[in-house]
Amino acid sequence: MKQLYGKSLLDDPTLNKSTAFTREERKRFGLSGLLPYRVTDIYTQTARVLNNMRSKHSAIEKYIFLNSLLERNQCLFYRTLIDHIEEILPLVYTPTVGEACKQFGHIFRKPQGFYITPEDKGEIASILDNWPETDIRIIVVTDGERILGLGDLGANGMGISIGKTALYVACAGLHPENCLPVMLDVGTNNQALREDPFYMGYPHPRITGDDYLSLVDEFVQAVQARFPDAVIQFEDFHNQHAFQLLDRYRESVRCFNDDIQGTAAVTLSGIYTSCHITQKRFTDLNIMLLGTGSAASGIAGLLVSAFCAAGLTEAEARSRLWFIDRQGLVTSNREEIKPLIKPFAHPCAPATFLEAINRIRPDVLIGATGMAGTFNQDIITAMATINERPVIIALSNPTSHTECTAEEAYRWSNGKAIFASGSPFEPVIYTGKLLKPGQGNNAYIFPGVGLGVTVSKARLVTEPMFLAAAHALSAQILPEEIAAGSIYPSIHRVRSVSLAIAVAVCQVAKQAGLTEETLPETDLASYIAAKMYDPQYRVN
Repeated sequence: MKQLYGKSLLDDPTLNKSTAFTREERKRFGLSGLLPYRVTDIYTQTARVLNNMRSKHSAIEKYIFLNSLLERNQCLFYRTLIDHIEEILPLVYTPTVGEACKQFGHIFRKPQGFYITPEDKGEIASILDNWPETDIRIIVVTDGERILGLGDLGANGMGISIGKTALYVACAGLHPENCLPVMLDVGTNNQALREDPFYMGYPHPRITGDDYLSLVDEFVQAVQARFPDAVIQFEDFHNQHAFQLLDRYRESVRCFNDDIQGTAAVTLSGIYTSCHITQKRFTDLNIMLLGTGSAASGIAGLLVSAFCAAGLTEAEARSRLWFIDRQGLVTSNREEIKPLIKPFAHPCAPATFLEAINRIRPDVLIGATGMAGTFNQDIITAMATINERPVIIALSNPTSHTECTAEEAYRWSNGKAIFASGSPFEPVIYTGKLLKPGQGNNAYIFPGVGLGVTVSKARLVTEPMFLAAAHALSAQILPEEIAAGSIYPSIHRVRSVSLAIAVAVCQVAKQAGLTEETLPETDLASYIAAKMYDPQYRVN
């Protein structure tokens, strides 16, 4: 444990307690005179933080304030985030993190995380030694090429890695010192960014091909050597690289891609829960997906596995899934079809989006386009005409890019829609009834999966783990939440949700013979809960 004294102690965010240092501690550590007289506990400090935060006039100002708190008092930041997660989660992650990434160089205060550029080629293993912590369990890495629905933001994408590591701590109790945000800064093709005098990234076009892959290979190998217990979470990579890297490493490296697998699991969970409301059998569902990127492809892949696990053949499972892109319904007679979408291109006549809905009559409509307004009034009305309770899942982030709003879905469906979105929406009062939209936030999935993998020391992160996570998440929703129309639990219970998911992941890992840690035969939940970080000041 670090031993610091005086001003150096106050300047260390991992040890600083600010006004919570007791009289005795102030004398012992040379803090007398460096702090105001009154000793306050962490909960009084939290109240002060909230008072200050709420006085800010915009979400980005609140983000800057909270990030500054993280930089000076880590424990207080996480105490505040955990205890007020419904209010603060949209500020430290979606939708505010999108704006923070766009302005990253302009609001920069202090470096956080770890940066790797092409100029580090051949030296990544040695520079990883510069990171002060040695027991890294979770690494969130991005190359910044596809940040949310905002495109190529280059090194500004570090805001995503920082935000996701914060959620590992707040939502699943990973210790902050065990988490590392990484920016694989391979350049940017965003010329406006390269010309911005405040842009701090590698100011060149992106490296590609073998140069790109060899740099990622070196990074992965260096991580395995330096941090052998670490799980690597790939985040916001371009579609091409997202699947390429996942396929490259998934059978030999403890890794996963949240955009592909996390999004798929949270979507699948919502569909499971919707069946309790619609009284439809999961295996009878027809599901239509708008978008053909990594998220939509990942959802389709996991849905096939879920259908097969429920008793369908693979061909039957694929027949339940339909894709829509800019040209309309994806059919097998097209000349060019993305390889990952081809198994879902059925032999039928072409159709527009609206024609396809009326012909195929989907029970569930999923949007993963990054394009606002694509679920327009005609689309929602058609879904409500063919379904007593249409399931509408608009996943695109940030809020400004979502396919439709909660209010639109409810109004255009005459209050019939079961609606969920990737970014948060406020409850809607429709004809006197309060409707609470669910948020299909990956924060329900990846923290619990990461916790389960790190506790069990599973050698790999497998698809059955994400199926188990989807079931575990669905099992956590309360009857009153379903009654309000939500298909996800309240976010204030996310730590208990993550614990349930971690238990499920550990059980899958154990059954598959993947664990490198001996797990208890009984009361696995208590065993895991005892390992979860709860931010309280140390008694010195």
